[in-house]
Amino acid sequence: MGKIATRVDEYVGERIRSRRTELGLTQEELANSLKISYQQVQKYETGANRVSAGRLFEIAQRLNVDMAYFFDGLKDTLESRPMEHGGKNRSTIELVRNFSDIEDTTIRSAVAGLIKSIASRYKDEETGEAGLPVTGN
Repeated sequence: MGKIATRVDEYVGERIRSRRTELGLTQEELANSLKISYQQVQKYETGANRVSAGRLFEIAQRLNVDMAYFFDGLKDTLESRPMEHGGKNRSTIELVRNFSDIEDTTIRSAVAGLIKSIASRYKDEETGEAGLPVTGN
């Protein structure tokens, strides 16, 4: 598969993830509505597996967007650097798998909030805003 096709697959997956999280859905919830495994949704979101046209249509319906949503802004990003969400990073995939095993929604929400809080503090540190203390790394 060519580099552009791969980047398009990754971009579409990124847009699926973005819309899903915007709606507050988990991979498992989206997967259940599509009658597929959450691992398959995960593979779509990371670009590891291609999304067929028919499946993309179903996903668009479940996420309440037009199919064009998944391609909005694509042209501007084809030459950009790879995605930062770490979808192909083993530790990220492992984190997602373990997180999905937590059935208690209260605990899942608390863990998600904790991770978001920690990540935002590190991002603030990178931009020079208030954040975690600088260590001698």
